[in-house]
Amino acid sequence: MKAHDGMYIDGAWRPAAGQDVIEVVNPADEQVIATVPAGTAEDVDAAVRAARAALPGWAATPPAERAARLAALRDVLVAREEEIAETVTAELGSPLAFSRTVHVGVPIAVAGSYADLAATYVFEEKVGNSTVYHEPVGVVGAITPWNYPLHQIVAKAAPALAAGCTIVLKPAEDTPLTARLFAEAVHEAGVPAGVLNLVTGLGPVAGQALVEHPDVDLVSFTGSTAVGRRIGATAGAAVKRVALELGGKSANVILPSADLARAVNVGVANVMSNSGQTCSAWTRMLVHRDQYDEAVELAATAAAKYGDRIGPLVSAAQRARVRGYIEKGIAEGARLVAGGPESPRDKGYFVSPTVFADVTPDMTVAQEEIFGPVLSVLRYEDEEDALRIANGTVYGLAGAVWAGDEAEAVAFARRMDTGQVDINGGRFNPLAPFGGCKQSGVGRELGIYGLAEYLQTKSLQF
Repeated sequence: MKAHDGMYIDGAWRPAAGQDVIEVVNPADEQVIATVPAGTAEDVDAAVRAARAALPGWAATPPAERAARLAALRDVLVAREEEIAETVTAELGSPLAFSRTVHVGVPIAVAGSYADLAATYVFEEKVGNSTVYHEPVGVVGAITPWNYPLHQIVAKAAPALAAGCTIVLKPAEDTPLTARLFAEAVHEAGVPAGVLNLVTGLGPVAGQALVEHPDVDLVSFTGSTAVGRRIGATAGAAVKRVALELGGKSANVILPSADLARAVNVGVANVMSNSGQTCSAWTRMLVHRDQYDEAVELAATAAAKYGDRIGPLVSAAQRARVRGYIEKGIAEGARLVAGGPESPRDKGYFVSPTVFADVTPDMTVAQEEIFGPVLSVLRYEDEEDALRIANGTVYGLAGAVWAGDEAEAVAFARRMDTGQVDINGGRFNPLAPFGGCKQSGVGRELGIYGLAEYLQTKSLQF
């Protein structure tokens, strides 16, 4: 076990203010692999002060130089790819191949995209008799989740750096080792001292101190809707900007004209990916009543193939939460066709890939975010019924539509209350806006849309 000391503040690793530590557990074997300091309000204050002091210099740095630092950061991440992948696997539990391709590959692409954007974005424009400047919003408090530990950091830090903001990062307590590697990469890339600061700690202590700090101009949070609601309330009281990327209960709508086998197989893969710990996962599969039985059979068969191919859930608490939802699904009358609440292994926080049939829209498993490898298959009568079910949750983050004719799928997708829809298995695009409506959040990440979150406008009239 490795005992890590210190917070990355003002360009150096400094001892934490208190003695408390957080134990990092490998979810595959339940062994403690490391400890990190549990930061306090004092640590957060030191980090925010460093970020505030560094702000004028970084904001005045030419965009081309900020772009060069981001390109250097991307190159360091590439050079340390294997080390990062192994760290993600150790603290999150995802299979190593998935850690390499997704947990490291995607953030490298995102970092590169912001290196390009910082160099090409128009930070100054003429509008009639005015010049409009797009300026950094200031000091950013970034609070990130454990499910994509590097991607969620890069999706906040890269646009903030491109915009000229300075940052205090508070990563999830389950996956702080990846965040420490990121801080090392930032240092190695030559980002000036104080521009990015890292405080590890618990949400109710370090996270809350960061949200409440009067010198933080914007809070960017990814996590649960419940916590996002509290952050929004606190920030609103201080008239402080927020970007909130929250929960989802995304619908995978398979229209009768679709290639049913492909739609079901890709849909199951989407839900099982990252052991179901994805906010945008298509956890509700909507199938026409005439194709329903066939779809359920296909889904059960597909899920069974994932038995040994998915990793554990991140923690004992997360496993207990997911098991509780599976038990609730059974209790409310859903039919279990794959998996179940029993653990498939003696050790580790594993849950079997699970598929429920005969799920009705009002069931808990069709309404609440489970955040595990659990799929609910719902039947619909006609297209209007499918739309009503798809839009019938408090969330609106992502979704999918499958149809034989692309135009038919697009017409349906345009009527969905959601931020992103994949048409016939469309690929993830790191330049497209990611984020939702309703209780899935406020604001967008990735591409120019993500950059805009960290900018404010000033107009000069002539």
